[in-house]
Amino acid sequence: QVQLVESGGGLVQPGGSLTLSCAASGFTFRNWWMNWVRQAPGKGLEWVATISAGTTKKYFADSVKGRFTISRDNVQNILYLQMNSLKPEDTAVYFCTSSRTALTDPRPRTRSDYDYWGQGTQVTVSS
Repeated sequence: QVQLVESGGGLVQPGGSLTLSCAASGFTFRNWWMNWVRQAPGKGLEWVATISAGTTKKYFADSVKGRFTISRDNVQNILYLQMNSLKPEDTAVYFCTSSRTALTDPRPRTRSDYDYWGQGTQVTVSS
C-alpha cells in the first residue's frame, strides 16, 4: 500500500522558516520524481518544486525560487521542503506527490497529474 505522509507544517511569522517532510512507503521511492504542490484557501493546485529520482535535478516555481529548497533521502525514503523567508502568500496546504516524469511548467495542477498524493500539511504564515 502506497503511503505519503507529510509533516512539519504549522504557524510561522512572516520571514520565518519551516521544513516539511514527507515519508514514503509502499513503492520504490528512489525511482520516482517527487514534487511539492500547494493549495491556498479558495484557489487551485499550484506546483511548488520538483526533484529528480537521482537528486541531481531540482526545479522551483518562480514564486518560491531562492527561498525554498527541495531535497530527498533515498535511503530513508523521505522528501523534504526547506522553506525560508516565508510570506503570507505561502499560506496553503502543502502536498507531497510522486510522478514518473518531470512536470515543471507553471500551469495549475490537477489530481491526475501525479500518481500518488499525501494527505497534506497546513502551513500558515501570519503575524
